[in-house]
Amino acid sequence: MRLWLLAMNGSRSTSIPKWRLSKPGNMKVFVSGSTGFIGIQLVKRLVEDGHTVHALYRSKSKAELIRHQNVKLFKGDILDKVSLDHALTGCDEAYHTAAFAGVWAKDPEMVFRLNVDGALNVIEVAGKHGVRRVVLTSTAGILGPSEKEAVHESSPAPISFFTDYEASKFQLEQQFLGRTETGPEVVIVNPTRVYGPGYMSESNGVTKMIKQYVEGKWRLIPGDGNSSGNYVYVEDVVSGHMLAMQNGRPGERYVLGGENISYNQLFEYVREASGVRHKLFKIPLWIMLAAAGVMKGISRISGRPPLIVPKLVQKFNHNWIVSSEKAIRDLVYKPINARAGIQLTVQWIKNSKS
Repeated sequence: MRLWLLAMNGSRSTSIPKWRLSKPGNMKVFVSGSTGFIGIQLVKRLVEDGHTVHALYRSKSKAELIRHQNVKLFKGDILDKVSLDHALTGCDEAYHTAAFAGVWAKDPEMVFRLNVDGALNVIEVAGKHGVRRVVLTSTAGILGPSEKEAVHESSPAPISFFTDYEASKFQLEQQFLGRTETGPEVVIVNPTRVYGPGYMSESNGVTKMIKQYVEGKWRLIPGDGNSSGNYVYVEDVVSGHMLAMQNGRPGERYVLGGENISYNQLFEYVREASGVRHKLFKIPLWIMLAAAGVMKGISRISGRPPLIVPKLVQKFNHNWIVSSEKAIRDLVYKPINARAGIQLTVQWIKNSKS
């Protein structure tokens, strides 16, 4: 129990009160990606609601972050149906949050194996065990950039994607959007740029950036800083997952966003919350693009992931404004604004240092 409290210290206590989402009672709920940024917070909330979690994990050290008397740990892999069979036995519901979410992979085919084949394995084995519903975690990145107005669940698909992660998630979604006839019910959720208290993984890049700014280690803004994106607090994303399980319609997707703001506004909120005011240098995108090309070339030789890749830099040329109106209307999703979320995040960062 002590490990659980240490792992979660500061995340729930600094947040706004949350309504009870899941039905009372002890259900058995499967969670893949249970040691990831979103997964850890999801496991915590499910346990708080009185459920027993069947948590699939790969890293023993990371599994210690979710150790609890109501969490059953299953070592395995989403590409291994035998381990999935063990973990899903007796489960009523399932959340599939596991994915390769990096912006670069030495083997792009591996991204599709994990993000598509792995998810299909989870759905197949869940169906075998009579799981009622599976909530699949995707990304709002598959909706593409916004040009004149906010993108939403029904926006036309972009011609191409900026990352293999986005392309693989789009490929996966096409197999379940509109599907209601066979297997377990599948509901898709599409988080935007997630930030907040929690494990510092690659999926928690926004929080890493905020932390580095507060510590005086982050001094850059891409381009002129006016490029806008949507930023969502992690506990709202967890609530959105649970609401999708409870209220979502099978075969549909729901964007889980927070607030649309520019990089300049994001850092202004960080300054307000932290009291720290460092000078930020605006780096022209052509310089970033050249540097990213060099880093990518080095990575091909070394096998180590680059700090940034050209396609990621190209994303800064666009706005990524999204609408979460469907989730707000149909799921009763209630995200907090960016100022409040960043205040909670900075408070957690400062508390973690003390």
